Amino acid sequence: MAAETAGMGLGHVAALLGAGVVGVAVFRKIGLGSVLGYLVAGLALGPFGLALVKEPQTILHVAEFGVVIFLFIIGLEMRPSRLWAMKGEIFGLGTAQVGLSGLALTLIAMAAGVSAPVAFVGAMGFVMSSTAVIMQMLEERGQLASEAGRRAVSVLLFEDLAIVPLLAIVAVMGAQMAPIADTGIARPLWQVIALAVAAVAGVLAFGRYLVNPVFGFLARNGGREVMTASALLVVAGTAWLLDAVGLSMAMGAFLAGVLLSDSTFRHQLEADVEPFRAILLGLFFLSVGMALDLSVVVNDWKVVLAGLAAFMLAKALVIYVVARVFKASNREAIERAALFAQGGEFAFVLYSAAATAGVIGAQASAALTAIVILSMALTPLTTLALSRLMPPEKERGIDDVDDVDAASELEGRVLIIGFGRFSQVVSQPLLARGVDVSIIEKDIDMIQAAATFGFKVYYGDGTRLDTLRASGVTKSEAVLVCIDDPQATDHIVQLLKHEFPNVKVYARAFDRGASIRLIQSGVDFEIRETFESALAFGAQVLRELDVPDVEIEETIAEVRHRDRERLTLQLAGGMTAGRSLMRGNMTTPTPAPYIKPEKEGRVITTDDAPPAPESL
Repeated sequence: MAAETAGMGLGHVAALLGAGVVGVAVFRKIGLGSVLGYLVAGLALGPFGLALVKEPQTILHVAEFGVVIFLFIIGLEMRPSRLWAMKGEIFGLGTAQVGLSGLALTLIAMAAGVSAPVAFVGAMGFVMSSTAVIMQMLEERGQLASEAGRRAVSVLLFEDLAIVPLLAIVAVMGAQMAPIADTGIARPLWQVIALAVAAVAGVLAFGRYLVNPVFGFLARNGGREVMTASALLVVAGTAWLLDAVGLSMAMGAFLAGVLLSDSTFRHQLEADVEPFRAILLGLFFLSVGMALDLSVVVNDWKVVLAGLAAFMLAKALVIYVVARVFKASNREAIERAALFAQGGEFAFVLYSAAATAGVIGAQASAALTAIVILSMALTPLTTLALSRLMPPEKERGIDDVDDVDAASELEGRVLIIGFGRFSQVVSQPLLARGVDVSIIEKDIDMIQAAATFGFKVYYGDGTRLDTLRASGVTKSEAVLVCIDDPQATDHIVQLLKHEFPNVKVYARAFDRGASIRLIQSGVDFEIRETFESALAFGAQVLRELDVPDVEIEETIAEVRHRDRERLTLQLAGGMTAGRSLMRGNMTTPTPAPYIKPEKEGRVITTDDAPPAPESL
């Protein structure tokens, strides 16, 4: 067929999208997750299934950009200060897990009769866990922001760094094993390091000094599509730059995200690239499934299955031991071992480089690639089996504390989710008017402390649909979401608006970006947690500076009005809209007028100009 020989046609695109949609929907319905759905759909469409796509590597090169965007978005959530605080986990926990796992797998392969170079390359490739699979599963389970999720991200970051010296080692091994003239000479190590440092410094300088002016110019003079293209350019450019100097594309994208996390355009960047991330990441998993060579699995099934079992079990055991040594709980260590026991996408890069350098043969490369892909496909199954075999995590206070009750069949007119410092104040006017209030909270210490002040607070996680039902949300007139976790707040609000559309939802917003997201989600009322108290604080300062009360009231009303107008503009045009309504303290401010003049301005000539004031 012409379409097949020429490459990808519209029918192929439709087949890919259809397979992804059906595969993900079916596999998520049966509880196996989206990753396995994509892998199976890719296998069905690939050259060893229906053969609708004959060259999956071509798609894989494009789809890798989805992993790059994913790492960029993760980087946007990481402040530099937070990343610096993780340095011990990145280089301590990461070094221990990667180093000991690689040593154990190398020794196992050598004991099975594999030569030392092949054993080393195969083991270190398998040690590089799949960033895409693990991040996707952590995101689906809502664990990215948890302490366990942070430690998992730390290990993945170290693995991204480790691919650089591994590729250098493979190049040296290839030069020693096949020292021929046309092999080429690798760059000296000092040159690789110097180029990497220069590239990182360049990205740092761009993020620190150029990104805000550049995006500010584009926001004023370009359209929405220009901003989107610019966001993708930032991701692609940094990924390409660091890849060109020997670092991974994923590492470059993550670094760019971290450096831009403090930018005023952070939310705009995230919103612009998010749709591309979701589509391309799914395409990546599809292409990985297509790349599974079933003929290798069939012909060398003993070697493949034995290698798969030995590598996964040994790696899981080492990860468990390392996690326990680094003070992880038994449950976290087991979950991390199950999550990281597979190989990852960096294995394909390492095996390809090793095969090109002559370190491993084509057959060994195919077998190792099959082992890695099968391990990636097994990860959702192993984690699902583990979650069902392990007893549910024991909640302190439900089983062990007598004075804490779980939410069940509550019937208050108002349901308050979260009982921290914010909602404690919110509850006072409601209780003063005799409003029937139900309160749920998942912090056991907070529940017990509230009881000493006369509050009956029930245990319940508001992010769970079953908890909301048990808390009487269907009988409530209003739900007050007062927790201090912005991501969890977004999730609860979306759950409430989707499942209980007739219930009025009032939400506490962490910051301005959270306010915008909540308004877009359809809340009935939102308020930034510090807004009104900050206005009261400023009013008191003006009062102490002898400003009359009437003027203070007018000033506060005007500030509140300008803020509301700015928020309206941001809802339509993004975070950068309405900046002229925000007063600054620069020496040469250019504020927009609060009330637009009725008459157009005109140029004043030198004859019309008033006399210059005398110099002081």
